[in-house]
Amino acid sequence: MDEKSVPTMRFEEHRPHLRAVAYRMLGSISEADDAVQEAWLRYDRTDTGEVENLGGWLTTVVGRVCLNLLRSREQRREDPLESRFPDPVLGREGVVDPEQEVLLADSVGLALMVVLAELSPAERVAFVLHDMFAVPFEEIAPLIEKTAAATRQLASRARRKVQGQAPAPDRDLARQRAAVDAFFAATRTGDLDALLAVLDPDVVLRSDGGVLRARQNVVLTGAATVAGQAVMFGSLAPFARPALINGAAGVVVVGANGKPVSIMAFTVVDGTIVAIDVLVDPERLAGLDLAAFGA
Repeated sequence: MDEKSVPTMRFEEHRPHLRAVAYRMLGSISEADDAVQEAWLRYDRTDTGEVENLGGWLTTVVGRVCLNLLRSREQRREDPLESRFPDPVLGREGVVDPEQEVLLADSVGLALMVVLAELSPAERVAFVLHDMFAVPFEEIAPLIEKTAAATRQLASRARRKVQGQAPAPDRDLARQRAAVDAFFAATRTGDLDALLAVLDPDVVLRSDGGVLRARQNVVLTGAATVAGQAVMFGSLAPFARPALINGAAGVVVVGANGKPVSIMAFTVVDGTIVAIDVLVDPERLAGLDLAAFGA
């Protein structure tokens, strides 16, 4: 075997894991791939012969790259586009995609990714690395230039935000789908009572329209408000195609002209919908592979 191929093979063994770490950190699949590539370059330039835990070493390298990107974003916060939705990971029910399974291990729903995007860079790094990938606080602390105790506090604060705004969804996909189907059945007929029955009283609907549909950059709260908005768009219900959005029940809405109208991700807890995250930005929809959904 070529000596140069050995380091490459060692790195490739860890690539899926590193990509999953970077996606949770950044919420962007393309930026996650860039971060992993940067980690490869740093690995290739470093003598890791004495590194006992290569996976842990690479994870902290990716964490450092992602932290720099997050801090760069923070400096550009005046740009409204910086608050855009995370990239959705699309799939079809019943179709197994090993690459997606690694990327979405631990059910990283879109609602959770939205909440992660609202954390400070240090909070996000501490929470993702510790709570999702079991990296010790002592190893995270040097990355964010904090003590281990301060890092623990950051992760704890982030955890409270996540638990308060992105509750863990039902694990039963069939139960999720039943709630989503009930939602669209009610919007199709304009049955407001049926809509209110399937929506949590404190349901949140978040919509990202980007620049071209800026008026659709909204956040709605409360079952009555969300139900009223849903009834207005009932005509789109027949065009909703079942999909997995970040591993959870959702839909891709395709217009009569065959072009994608929106992607809708649902968070279902105890059989009721607690969050609906909608991507309607035409530019971002155009960049997604939606051929499997007829778009």
